[in-house]
Amino acid sequence: MTATDSALTGLAQGWCALSLLHGRIESHIERALQAGHGLSVREYSLLDVLSRQHSGPGGHLRMHQVADSVVLSQSATTRLVSRLEDRGLLNRYICDTDRRGIYTDVSEAGLALLAAARPTNDAALREALAEAARNPELAPLVTAVENTRTSPVPQLP
Repeated sequence: MTATDSALTGLAQGWCALSLLHGRIESHIERALQAGHGLSVREYSLLDVLSRQHSGPGGHLRMHQVADSVVLSQSATTRLVSRLEDRGLLNRYICDTDRRGIYTDVSEAGLALLAAARPTNDAALREALAEAARNPELAPLVTAVENTRTSPVPQLP
């Protein structure tokens, strides 16, 4: 095996560990949000992203920006928005300055559900990270995630 082969093996192992950590965290949060609030992780993420929009210039996100933020395709994001709108959690409206643009805002009911679900999400995340930290393969990744708390959160484009 050459040096390159062993480096790729290490890289692949790191990627597998990261994927495992993500999957475990997402599953744990999914169960907690479903049980406590009838929300999926994707629904929670969408409500969270949309709740951080503002009315000033560049404050509203276009659908492709929302899709990028919740890591879904644009068509899957549109379907998700439609489902949440049907539940009364989101409102869509035409952009005043560009009649082709459609914006989405979180409704009062959506904001209330998001506020109720946020502590559940945060607690489930802490629980999943604590559990993963006990696994020697995942512990360094958990440390890296925990260290990002002191770094500024990247802004949406």
